[in-house]
Amino acid sequence: MKARQCSLCVETEKQPADVKFFFLKDANPRKANRTLILARRHIQGLHLMVEMTADERLDLWRAAIGKAKELWGANWAVAYNGDKVRTQCHLHIHIGRLLPGVEAGEFIEVGSPAQIPVPVLDGLWIHGTAEGKMHVHTGEQITETVLLR
Repeated sequence: MKARQCSLCVETEKQPADVKFFFLKDANPRKANRTLILARRHIQGLHLMVEMTADERLDLWRAAIGKAKELWGANWAVAYNGDKVRTQCHLHIHIGRLLPGVEAGEFIEVGSPAQIPVPVLDGLWIHGTAEGKMHVHTGEQITETVLLR
């Protein structure tokens, strides 16, 4: 756990065992406006979201989106980087403010976190709409760049 890519695993071990998820301010000084949500449970191998149970994923998305709304109001967004570009092994989602004008390409519109597709290899980013729905952007590896640094 001394390797740089294991630093979030170290932070996870500091949390009480009965906690499902916890929030952590991003330690990168260039990302001062970011918060992370992490699963307390270590997942075998590369800590992939696909390895979580459906209930765990749903709880994780609900908590991440709830915190994003609390911090950023209508401008909230969350981002999960794809498996090929993650620099930390422990599963985490970036929470931040959606940058203006970044919505492009195709997306899936969903009405609840239960409808968010399971990311497999690729990342995804999600933000709210004026109508109270969510746009889920898929098919990208680096997704956190849509968030205010």
